[in-house]
Amino acid sequence: MSDWNSHEALLTEGYRECAKLTWHYGTTYFWGATLLPKPQRKDVYAVYALCRLADDIVDLPNGRHSGASTGSAHIARANSAHVFPESDAVAAEPDAVAGEPDRTLPDDGDRHAAVSAQLRAFAEEFRTSLAAGGSTYPVMAAVVHTVITRRIDPECFDRFFAAMAMDLTTSTYQTWEDLRDYMEGSAAVIGEMMLPVLEPISDAAKSPARSLGLAFQLTNFLRDVNEDLDRGRVYLPQDDLRLFEVDLERRQLSPQWRAFLAYEIQRNRALYSFADTGIAMLPPRSARCVGTARVLYAQILDEIERNGYDVFSQRARVPTARKAATAARIMVTGPRTLKRQAELYRRRSTN
Repeated sequence: MSDWNSHEALLTEGYRECAKLTWHYGTTYFWGATLLPKPQRKDVYAVYALCRLADDIVDLPNGRHSGASTGSAHIARANSAHVFPESDAVAAEPDAVAGEPDRTLPDDGDRHAAVSAQLRAFAEEFRTSLAAGGSTYPVMAAVVHTVITRRIDPECFDRFFAAMAMDLTTSTYQTWEDLRDYMEGSAAVIGEMMLPVLEPISDAAKSPARSLGLAFQLTNFLRDVNEDLDRGRVYLPQDDLRLFEVDLERRQLSPQWRAFLAYEIQRNRALYSFADTGIAMLPPRSARCVGTARVLYAQILDEIERNGYDVFSQRARVPTARKAATAARIMVTGPRTLKRQAELYRRRSTN
């Protein structure tokens, strides 16, 4: 086999693994990306895969599997092995029980140092591969290929890895501004990474793209309160919790909690509203992709409300059938409703 064919085979395998990872961990991203032409679709999967693997290095040692099944944990392990040939990445064995701590990991203090070292090694592997223009490991090769061909600013990844490192030292955030500082590198920057893949027709699309990244992550935070508490983390402003007199450690479905969560959902929807203004700045296929992901993610907030703001005993989910139906509808009609909502938002903002 020629060197060119070997390289193409490596990329094909890498992009296939990135797609698997997105399907198992980020189904909303996956369904949205199905509306893109194949070259763009695989780039969305590659960006998501890099972010997912870095996040799992930080999260999995705490005994959690990001809500994934043991099958998903196996895929994370398989994909991580494509980045670290000596199986350096942290993940559960395929037959491990979801939610059970990995007993092979060091205890507490040593664990923190080990995970920090793994995250640094992962970031360095990415930077070294990017500087070299490729990698011998399929997933990393696909990621680097996407970053180079789409001309994604490498500085975005510096902010991203810095935010991942914050997760190892910071477990609470006093104010919304403090949380936003963290989300700058863990969420807003993801919008910036994805934007070159979506091929916007205006530079003004950057701010709405960042807002959509923030909106997606805040939705995750509101949905995953219970799981994050199990990890010893709180991604909710402490000032807001005190304002509404919520004792989060009690995990009590009280009137105060419902009022607090309603307030945070309102903040979340404001981020989505501003993000909607960027949809008109995207080509039709990209607008459909983003519109689908935006609608599906926002429906998680609807589910939280439908569940009476109970995020402690149940996890708000959008059924797969509804995801498929939403993608099919937006493929045919386009994100018309979102564009109308964006126009209303612009009018309100200028009055």
